[in-house]
Amino acid sequence: MIAGSAATPLPPRADEPVTECPKRPMNRCGRSRRLCRGPGTLRAMRPTPMPDEFFLPALCEPEALLTLVLLAELLVLVLVLAEPMTAGFDWVRLALTSLFVQWIVLLSAAVLCRLRPWLARCRPLIAGLGCCLLVLALTLACTLVAQRYQLGGPPSDEPWLYLRHGLISLIMSALLLRYFHLQSQWRLQQRAELQARIQALQARIRPHFLFNSLNSIACLVVSDPAKAEQAVLDLSDLFRASLATPGTLVTWREERVLAERYLAIEGYRFGARLQVEWALDGVPDDLPIPPLTLQPLVENALVHGVAPRVEGGLVRIEASWQEGIFRLRVSNPLPTSEPPVSRGARQGLANIEARLTALFGSGASLSVERRHGRHFTCLRYPCFSLTQEARAL
Repeated sequence: MIAGSAATPLPPRADEPVTECPKRPMNRCGRSRRLCRGPGTLRAMRPTPMPDEFFLPALCEPEALLTLVLLAELLVLVLVLAEPMTAGFDWVRLALTSLFVQWIVLLSAAVLCRLRPWLARCRPLIAGLGCCLLVLALTLACTLVAQRYQLGGPPSDEPWLYLRHGLISLIMSALLLRYFHLQSQWRLQQRAELQARIQALQARIRPHFLFNSLNSIACLVVSDPAKAEQAVLDLSDLFRASLATPGTLVTWREERVLAERYLAIEGYRFGARLQVEWALDGVPDDLPIPPLTLQPLVENALVHGVAPRVEGGLVRIEASWQEGIFRLRVSNPLPTSEPPVSRGARQGLANIEARLTALFGSGASLSVERRHGRHFTCLRYPCFSLTQEARAL
């Protein structure tokens, strides 16, 4: 069913005192219901579906119109071929039938497009019946006009002409609406599966991140309690920003602040051994990015590049946004001895790549390379609008 919010309450009658409508908790379907009690009356407000989740697409869009026109021409060809064959193909009959059917299709698309916001407030069954009746009425009206003004040739004496056209319009409109409904349900299912997949991937990062941060704080408890206390405060701010962010995308500014707080926590443990350099080239603060994308890359750079070296090293974070492509590169020095690549590091990178692919499609990528004594982790994904949302969400 289509999700929605509560509709606007009906105005009271003149002889009915106005009463406050107490809000009820959300029901099992995630919809809120509001009950307005008055003297002898009980009104339950029906939730209003969201327009974006309505099964009937916007038929005024060019793609939808092109699809309707092509389907109409296919129907015309079937109708013409179903008639008794003559010595030669009747091209005039094909043209007149095509004109008649296109009238009905384009008029129906225009009227349904205008009525779509109103139909979205109805239940799917009522909206579907309304669409079928509307197409039926337009079909009969076009048949009447064509018969009266002889637009399809001489007037037909067939007594069942209106019934024939009405049944064809009802059958075709019902089949098309059923297709739209199934397509809408498939999109909603895909969106729910994608959302669940992203939440599961993101949930795998947070326990790993908490484990490493608490290890850093544990190293300070004995050596420097004051810094350990400040690190705990930084960690609380860090998790407040991480866990309280709704949706599947955050801004670049939020992600950068998250990484800076993590670096502040690790800075208490590494001290002068850790140097960080930022190089940002035209990246807007509100550029969308999946949450917990930069921080795991920085964490890998510290764990596998800085921690194994006695002298520490420089972690360089480069980000740029040019021609609708966001690029992020995190580099760290290679350790003096080659440690085995941990399973956690591979899972972390695979996690980030899976989320990028789920959100931005095949245009997103993540790569790892080594050159000039440094390890580079690079990612990129298309982002053509600063208010871009994921395509399946």
